[in-house]
Amino acid sequence: MTLKVPLCHKEYVLARPRPHRSVKPLILCIEDNERYLWLRKKVLERNGFDVVCATTGDGALEILAEAPVCLTLSDHMLRGTTGVQLAKRMKAVKPEVPVVIYSGRVPETMQNVDAFINKDEPTEEFVKLLRDLVRRYCGLGGRARAT
Repeated sequence: MTLKVPLCHKEYVLARPRPHRSVKPLILCIEDNERYLWLRKKVLERNGFDVVCATTGDGALEILAEAPVCLTLSDHMLRGTTGVQLAKRMKAVKPEVPVVIYSGRVPETMQNVDAFINKDEPTEEFVKLLRDLVRRYCGLGGRARAT
């Protein structure tokens, strides 16, 4: 089986923060539509977040196990799984990392999901909600901070 992970995963490996540099909250973004994934990544980066990406549940779990992820942001309708099913698997790997479902469709259950953001939210509100979640769960302000 071949694991398909977009280039942003490789970019993370090359751009890991060095000691004495600013550190941004690292968000794992999961979306099977690469165009939407790229757009979401750009919005998050422009608003002070570092982003790693996965297009599959297995890819997300691999990254989650290796990277110092602060928060996960997952579409609900993924190929071969749902965001809620993936949330259960992610909580088994790192129970302390919050799982946020970002979808136009509200899941029937929110088990193992820490928050839900509707895709219809305006970009400014989406970013504000994420900053609030990062502040609440990760103790970071959602902007770069010195180490």
